[in-house]
Amino acid sequence: MQELGNAINESLSDSDRIAGAIGEIKRAGFDVFLVLEATIGFNKREESDDESDGEGFDESESPMQFESAGKIRLTSQDQKFLRALKISVEEDQK
Repeated sequence: MQELGNAINESLSDSDRIAGAIGEIKRAGFDVFLVLEATIGFNKREESDDESDGEGFDESESPMQFESAGKIRLTSQDQKFLRALKISVEEDQK
């Protein structure tokens, strides 16, 4: 997983097109920062005769379920962003 992250970072750093676009923005008088977020998911494949045909996900398997183990604190900026996306967040009234 770390190697994949390093490969993505390196390919972006070596991109002449990205460097050119950032250079144009800087020449226009702006400071530039680039933040990319990638979600990389993976599941351990089980070696079995059923999956050896390369079909992938078996619909008879139930999906993994997760439960929340705690609470998060949202800043006012977080709440504003979520409201802009029309996502409501219920606040604990304690």
